[in-house]
Order: sequence, then structure tokens, then C-alpha cells
Amino acid sequence: MQAMVAEQCGLLSQFLPRNERFGAHSEANAEANPAAYRVLILEPSAPLAKLLATGLAAERLQVEVTHHLGTAMQHLEARNYDLMILGLDGTQNEGAMELQNLRFRNPAMQVLVLGGQSGVEGLVKALDEGADDYLFKPFSLLELMARVRALRRRSRDNSAAPTARANKLVLHRDQCRVERDGRSIDLTPREFALLEVLMENPGRTLSRSMLTQKVWNMAAEANTNIVDVYIKYLRDKIDGEHEEKLIRTVRGMGYVMQVQ
Repeated sequence: MQAMVAEQCGLLSQFLPRNERFGAHSEANAEANPAAYRVLILEPSAPLAKLLATGLAAERLQVEVTHHLGTAMQHLEARNYDLMILGLDGTQNEGAMELQNLRFRNPAMQVLVLGGQSGVEGLVKALDEGADDYLFKPFSLLELMARVRALRRRSRDNSAAPTARANKLVLHRDQCRVERDGRSIDLTPREFALLEVLMENPGRTLSRSMLTQKVWNMAAEANTNIVDVYIKYLRDKIDGEHEEKLIRTVRGMGYVMQVQ
């Protein structure tokens, strides 16, 4: 870990102005710009947390750092954040357990998990518990910064229209709530994000690779059936008891939100 952090520090320093090299932090800038995108970093490793903070400060973001879950919860009680970067290691299961609580307290806050466990199981568990994105350690800082930019764009896009509709299915972005025929449907954050993409493109066939990129920010060539798994979850909840099926498979191409 130390070697990875040192290497990325050297790489990042090539992209930063002199007054934003390591050690310069964004807290002073935060006071000058209260409307800035606010990020809370919870990362047990102090060197890695410093690397993350410096990289995000270079993006003109307002960054605060803590290494302990209890302190992070105090921060969340005191103010609102746009994004939380939650660093987990192989033993910090309590961090993953707090994800649902974080989402309940801050429904508009996005969560990017830095996972210490490899494999699809850890990824799916974090996404089901409320994460908006997931990166395996070790990771490229430049990739993390790109994912944060993507989360910011998604946040701005979501604020443009509070609802999306497909026939009698209604998605309320501001409340993170879905209903069909007036009946509320409980979705996980990742199911909600997948449904949102489908509803934003009514009648348009979306390929698995496109959905993988838009919903999970994963490379199109990623070898995973995660889209198919979550489409099944959605169908069970959205279409299960209804004669009219809204989510349709286009064989060999992908999925489409069927509208009248």
C-alpha cells in the first residue's frame, strides 16, 4: 500500500499547480466557496486518505478527511455532503454495515466504496447496501477522479427532472422512490439507478455493455453478468404481478423499457 501511494503521489504531482502540491488542502477553499461540491473521505490509511484529498482538491472540490467511522458519523450529523468516499479493508465490516444507515440519513448523498475485498461478491454486497460506485484496492487515482466526475454529472442530471414516467410506472428522483399503479415499490439504490437509466430511454434498446458503463461505471468489456442479475431483480419487483410487462429483452442486443 505504501509503495502504491508513493507512486501515485509522484504521478499526481505532475498534474497539479505548484500551490496545490501535497500538503495543500481544500478546507480553506471550502470556506471561500460554500456552494462547492462537498466530499467526506473515510479511509483508515492516512497516506491513502491524504492522496485522495489532494487529488480531489485539484478538482476544486471541498474535501474533509477522517480515519474513524464514529468521527465520520459526527460529520454527517453536523452537515450535508454530496459524496462520501468510504474506504474499507478486509476487517472493516462495520463500515459496510453502516452503508444502509448512511443512505437513510443522507438520501441525496452519493457513496463511492473503496473495497479491500476482490471479487464480484464484495462488489454486489456494497452496491446492494447503498453504494453508488465501487473500486477495488489497489486502484488508479486518475480512475477514481474520473469516477467522481461521473458521479457529479449523474447528480446534476438527476436534479434536472424530479420524476420519470413510463405508462403507470413513476420514478421520483428527489425521494428515491418508485411506484406503479399508485403502489410503492421498494428498490435498492442500484436497482433504482438501473431502472432510472431504462426509463430515461423509453423504447430504446440498451446493450449490457452500455448499462454496465452507465450504472456501474465499469469497463464495457468487464466479464460479469451483473446486468442480467439486476434486470431479474427489477422484473420481479416491477413486472412480477402485472399482466403488462414493461422491461423487455431484445435477444442478442440488450434490454428496453417498453412503453405504449
